[in-house]
Amino acid sequence: MRPRGLDEVVGQRHLLGAGTPIRQLVERDAPMSLVLWGPPGTGKTTLATVVSQVTSRRFVEISAVTDGVKRVRAEIDLARRELGMAGRQTVLFVDEVHRFNKAQQDALLPAVENRWVSFIGATTENPFFSVISPLLSRSLLLTLEPLGEDDLREVIRRALADERGLGGATELEPAAEEHLVRLAGGDARRALTYLEAAAMVAEEGAPVDVAVLERAVDRAAVRYDRDGDQHYDVISAFIKSIRGSDADAALHYLARMIEAGEDPRFIARRLIVHASEDVGMADPTALQTAVAAAQAVEFVGLPEARINLAQAVIHLAVAPKSNAVITAVDEALGDVRKGLVGPVPLHLRDAHNRGSQKLGHGKGYKYAHKFPGGVVEQQYAPDNVHGREYYRPTRHGAEARFTEVLGRIRAVLRGTARPKEN
Repeated sequence: MRPRGLDEVVGQRHLLGAGTPIRQLVERDAPMSLVLWGPPGTGKTTLATVVSQVTSRRFVEISAVTDGVKRVRAEIDLARRELGMAGRQTVLFVDEVHRFNKAQQDALLPAVENRWVSFIGATTENPFFSVISPLLSRSLLLTLEPLGEDDLREVIRRALADERGLGGATELEPAAEEHLVRLAGGDARRALTYLEAAAMVAEEGAPVDVAVLERAVDRAAVRYDRDGDQHYDVISAFIKSIRGSDADAALHYLARMIEAGEDPRFIARRLIVHASEDVGMADPTALQTAVAAAQAVEFVGLPEARINLAQAVIHLAVAPKSNAVITAVDEALGDVRKGLVGPVPLHLRDAHNRGSQKLGHGKGYKYAHKFPGGVVEQQYAPDNVHGREYYRPTRHGAEARFTEVLGRIRAVLRGTARPKEN
């Protein structure tokens, strides 16, 4: 089912439009070097193969897994002779280029620098860490994205109908198609492999249903509708399990969502909210962990990011709990919505210009840093909410110490602190 031309390539629309480097390479035989970076099954080898099929240039494929410097140098020498004697250019495709060590990658530099070949390197690893800088600086980096669900459906349906695939001999039930899309996880190669396995398992003439697909790939279908009740029920149970400090139950629901194809960014967002809503100042590092997990989701993606999400889930589940932060901000918002928004006290108002100073702005303001402990008796809130205590620390975890600290601060602010004994 490998595409025979660019118009058959599914996905990667940002790389295949008119005037893009891939189009230039194919349609104009323009000499250039490319590094294709993306997850497995997103079309790196496919794009290189399409180039080989539609170009008039000589195409050579090298695998960094099985080939070494000797093969690389031999192909470069042959490319130089072809270019010098017949004027024929060579496209040199190196699959898994990140598996070449520095010396092996160095061997490619003269050919790329002098344009003896048009180099295409494919890698699943971050090229800024896995490809040497001289080679990367001489190549155009193109990033491939995991295929979307609609793209995967198109790949699957083509394979069912096309003579190069199953040629209409097998039908796929809608529920099985959705399960297959989830199992593929943005990987077209995996989708085709699972489809082929299911077609072999299915009885002759019988359609492939969810049960057949489960049997073929040994992966149970998780009942989960991202737009229905399961979505809301599972995420609700997930958060309540973390709030209740049951790390095991929370990990179960995390696994359920990941296996069902839930957007990991959605999970990460919920963890960030939960870190402040239900843990808060009882463990201030919980928010840092949740944000770091969300960044990891964006940076590495699934399946590896499952580890980062799991770490955040465990941290939040076993952390001491406090809802004092959300209670505080909601009570403050409640007062504001009730109209308790009195004028800012004069001594706190901006006094940068003479006009403001004549109106008494800033008069009597006490600069806190000039007083012991950086706290001084002074009114900060408007009169109609003066003395309101929104934040009430619990005795849980790190927040316990804030109970005493905040008590001392409030006593100084209100002039009720006991004088220290000499």
